[in-house]
Amino acid sequence: MAFGIGGKKVGQIIGKPGNGVGQILVAVAVAFFFRLITGPGPSLLPEPEESPEDTGEEDDGSVAPPTGKPVPVTIQWKNITCSLSDKSGKTVRFLLKNVSGEAKPGRLLAIMGPSGSGKTTLLNVLAGQVGASPRLHLSGLLEVNGRPKSNKAYRFAYVRQEDLFFSQLTVRETLSLAAELQLPTMSSVEDREEYVNNLLFRLGLVNCADSNVGDAKVRGISGGEKKRLSLACELIASPSVVFADEPTTGLDAFQAEKVMETLRKLAEDGHTVICSIHQPRGSVYVKFDDILLLVEGALVYAGPAHEEPLSYFSKFGYTCPDHVNPAEFLADLISIDYSSSESVYSSQKRIDSLVEAFSQNTSTVLYATPLTRKQNFNMSTKLVKNSVIKRKGSWWRQFWLLLKRAWMQASRDGPTNKVRARMSIASAMIFGSVFWRMGRSQTSIQDRMGLLQVAAINTAMAALTKTVGVFPKERAIVDRERAKGSYGLGPYLLSKLLAEIPIGAAFPLIFGTILYPMANLHPTLSRFGKFCVIVTVESFSASAMGLTVGAMVPTTEAAMALGPSLMTVFLVFGGYYVNSENTPMIFRWIPRVSLIRWAFQGLCINEFSSLQFDHQNSFDIQTGEQLLERLSFAGSHVKDTLVAQGRILLVWYWATYILLRRNKPKYQQLEPPSIEQHNEQVDSTPTDQFVSTQKLEPSLLDQQYELIDSSPINQFAQQLDPPPLEQVESSQQLEAPPLEELQPFIIEARICSEIKGIISHWIAKSVERRNFHFKDMLQNWDSGD
Repeated sequence: MAFGIGGKKVGQIIGKPGNGVGQILVAVAVAFFFRLITGPGPSLLPEPEESPEDTGEEDDGSVAPPTGKPVPVTIQWKNITCSLSDKSGKTVRFLLKNVSGEAKPGRLLAIMGPSGSGKTTLLNVLAGQVGASPRLHLSGLLEVNGRPKSNKAYRFAYVRQEDLFFSQLTVRETLSLAAELQLPTMSSVEDREEYVNNLLFRLGLVNCADSNVGDAKVRGISGGEKKRLSLACELIASPSVVFADEPTTGLDAFQAEKVMETLRKLAEDGHTVICSIHQPRGSVYVKFDDILLLVEGALVYAGPAHEEPLSYFSKFGYTCPDHVNPAEFLADLISIDYSSSESVYSSQKRIDSLVEAFSQNTSTVLYATPLTRKQNFNMSTKLVKNSVIKRKGSWWRQFWLLLKRAWMQASRDGPTNKVRARMSIASAMIFGSVFWRMGRSQTSIQDRMGLLQVAAINTAMAALTKTVGVFPKERAIVDRERAKGSYGLGPYLLSKLLAEIPIGAAFPLIFGTILYPMANLHPTLSRFGKFCVIVTVESFSASAMGLTVGAMVPTTEAAMALGPSLMTVFLVFGGYYVNSENTPMIFRWIPRVSLIRWAFQGLCINEFSSLQFDHQNSFDIQTGEQLLERLSFAGSHVKDTLVAQGRILLVWYWATYILLRRNKPKYQQLEPPSIEQHNEQVDSTPTDQFVSTQKLEPSLLDQQYELIDSSPINQFAQQLDPPPLEQVESSQQLEAPPLEELQPFIIEARICSEIKGIISHWIAKSVERRNFHFKDMLQNWDSGD
């Protein structure tokens, strides 16, 4: 077997399993693969480097077990800007525009806004979960407890919109296994059970604790219970910050309120809770402590919830009517009405005015304090240090826990196992009926070869289809658990291989047991045993190939498209349609890696060896050895084909391991605002994509993580009243020009706004240098002169 075109001599050494050099290479490959899966994996969340002098205590390297009380964490961010350019780099779309805010422990912060406003993007930026891309630029200042933000400095939980679990495990088993993987220091079974029971009671999962989680095929717990189970799994390690992306998605009003009530209780327990939500009902809105309103990536309001935002917007003439949900009022206020060109113009003008007003009133409205690197906090460094997640448990402990979970998932998957068993029985009976009681005539030779080829194809495709349909979803769960540092990749793959051996071997055995006597294949017990072993090993090899395909592509649909296509190539070079000696030189390597070819060769050797056929003419095939020689299978044994299939299995598992390691998620790093990059970005931005912002001057930045808000210009700007906002009643319809004239007007308005901003900045700069009297100029500027 060879995976490249390495010449005839190399192909002979690797292609013949009986060769001494080939056996040495196989042994080295097995040892290397075992070393890969059993070697210690890298710590996903290493401990920050701190000297004992910093903590005042000796570094014993221990991690204190969770006590249920999180370490208080305050997150502050300022001038967060996220832009995405197209492939050509000519057009830039801003996802976030100078967003600032603060999240405090004990408070529930809700990020609200219409669809596409940047809620999930901001949440991912705060959690450090923005996918890395060369076309994405992310900048701003972000601090945790007054220090530059690092995901490695504190525990955090991220509850995504999709709730993915192993469907055949119960709620209690899911939490128990997660606790054993994440809390190896809690060795006492009683303590762990008490900890899990407390989580079940805390999140309202006691009534469904012994119910299967379920999935689309098997009925399980409800959507709201799955969302609370996601929270429970994330809360096992007592995280300080809880991020929740659209936690009410897909839930009815009652379940949505229950989930938000759970988040409210987490905030009351001392967690810092940040969630994104589209349009909550009134009973959900009252649970928020703070809200942050986004529209088109820009801030409209950030501050306390409840009545404060209503009072703020009422200053501009937008009053919330009585008996109206405040969340609905706010959502309507910052949404664009696309019903007509007039409504688009009116709503866009209203939103631009609100964004401009808030940007000028940020110092008095925004609750976030200025970021500074020199701020002193009473937080003990030792507490932060102890909150870091390290590599969990020993290799063998991880392996046994994962083996237990994999076995429960595989053995309890009744619907899938029933379907596979029925398909094995049905296909065996159909093939047995078509090839019923084959004799020893010359025409039966072709029938036997066709049956053996069909048996090899059916076994491989059945195993491949099952694996590629399941593994991509399971990979998403594994990636999330590995990101927490729960276990390594080696224990997972080895446990999955061993757990699926009994279940995976059952279906080829059922297929062979029914087909073999019906087709009247070589009627000896030893030949029947070899037949079953060959198709079973082929099934395992096809499953390993399915794992590699699932690790290679991002979705189940892509895996279902790639897997059968790749198997078709192996089918063409499977030894039945094209003789290996007639294969073009450039494709000679494909038969050596085709699992169908090795299975077909082994089945043919097992069937035709020592088999006599009826013959009448001299050119007729008299013995099975003559047929094997025509197929270019002469000189091989069944053992050789099994060794070759074993090598293919190991290579596919090795490829899966490498792909999973290399394809782990990579996240975009938050860069501090750069003066040169920012000015260049403003200059190169197209007019229709221009952001209303000014160029940064060196006086606005002091250090990488420090802002100077005490400069004379800023103090002077805070004393100035914001420009009056045109008060337009929300019910008033403004007259607008025709649709074809709308876009040039908007572009011209944005250009004028930018020119005004540049002139204002030039005036402020001149004021700072005291080059002229600024009072007279400002009066002339306000009067329109």
